Amino acid sequence: MNLDAILTAGRAMAEERMRDTVHLYAQADDTFDRTTGTTVPGAKTTLYQGKARVKSVAQASGEDVQAADREVRLLEYTVSLPWSTPLPSGVRVLPGMRVEVLDSLDARMVGLILWVTGVQFGDQATAWRIKTEDRS
Repeated sequence: MNLDAILTAGRAMAEERMRDTVHLYAQADDTFDRTTGTTVPGAKTTLYQGKARVKSVAQASGEDVQAADREVRLLEYTVSLPWSTPLPSGVRVLPGMRVEVLDSLDARMVGLILWVTGVQFGDQATAWRIKTEDRS
């Protein structure tokens, strides 16, 4: 069996394990509306919406950090997308972009917002893996 056939089979198996649905997006900065006195969330630009596998990484070793006036626990997740996932021309996934879990067999994950911290690339990978963290 040649390498290309093995990679094709591995990518098919990786996609079979993708049972979550996610929304990968970039969000513009929030703005303050002086008339209403509220913060208006920035516009979202969708980069991908579809199947994925969301998996926690080293859950027990989350890092406690101070965010404004409250303590936040950062938990790491890996979000795996199909290896062949296209992006709009000239766009790269960058730290600070977000992944929202829209649907999952684990209902506790639905609505989870993950912040992108890094991306792994490779021509011999079985999935496109995005490193993220839960900042709640």
